[in-house]
Amino acid sequence: MDATDIPQEHRARSGQGGQTHFPDSGSKRNLLVVTRGHAFQRDPFYDMFEDNPAIEWSAVEHPAAQLLFNPEAARHFDCYVLYDMPGIQFVRDGDRKPIFHPPPAFYQQGLLTMLERGTPLVVLHHAIAAWPAWPQWADIVGGRFHYQPVEQAGQVKPDSGYRLNVTHRISPVSDHPIVAGLESFELTDELYLFEVHTADIEPLLVSDFSFTDSEFFSARRALEGHMNDRQGWQHPPGSSLVGWVKHYANSPIVYLQCGDGPAAYRHPQFRQLLYQAIDWACSAQARSWVEQRIAAEHQQ
Repeated sequence: MDATDIPQEHRARSGQGGQTHFPDSGSKRNLLVVTRGHAFQRDPFYDMFEDNPAIEWSAVEHPAAQLLFNPEAARHFDCYVLYDMPGIQFVRDGDRKPIFHPPPAFYQQGLLTMLERGTPLVVLHHAIAAWPAWPQWADIVGGRFHYQPVEQAGQVKPDSGYRLNVTHRISPVSDHPIVAGLESFELTDELYLFEVHTADIEPLLVSDFSFTDSEFFSARRALEGHMNDRQGWQHPPGSSLVGWVKHYANSPIVYLQCGDGPAAYRHPQFRQLLYQAIDWACSAQARSWVEQRIAAEHQQ
């Protein structure tokens, strides 16, 4: 769990060449790819978008990215792909307790208005751990990563778990278009033991790894400077789900837990999964699916 990031000049490029592509997107998908807040290997990550001729994309980092979370900016893009982890100031000295801060009011209002207007989000890996001081983010994405124990509804919930370099098998559990044509595949990646809002989501993918505290390490201990440590930490068994879809307001939301580093970025099945997630999120089919879910909610 390395929470540093190295600034880099923003860039925008269109995809050229490559072997993998959208199966039948009809036209190029114009993406805004949002990063910063968590370290990552930039060139291998951006190559996922660069290598696909069906994609046009622009990259932007926080805090500048926050200026593009509004309906006026969103109309220029088909989808926002989030690989960011803002809202956390990691402290390297003293008691090492991180400082959490909510997003600015203009960002909150801009994002919520985007979602009311149906802007699709594809949320990758550590982006689910963004904005820990803004509970609404967990409602939007369908889960929550706790950096420290928290009290919710009168109960104390433990900090979440992480495990680096896990070799595990991912299997589709749906006939959804996002997983169409995908067989079970093996991937070496980081996994999380965290809170999943199972009542709000439609499952896509499960892992065969054991989601128990004996297999993960404490996020709180890591922030205290003790990496890969679970001393004094207990966590109830977690969900094996590593991919799902949901909606928030009028927007389709896709979450994929895969994607910690180059082993995932270069994996052909992960690339296919990502491309199909983007393609579906941008589609008329996704908009119709959201409408059906909203109608079903109103009938309950």
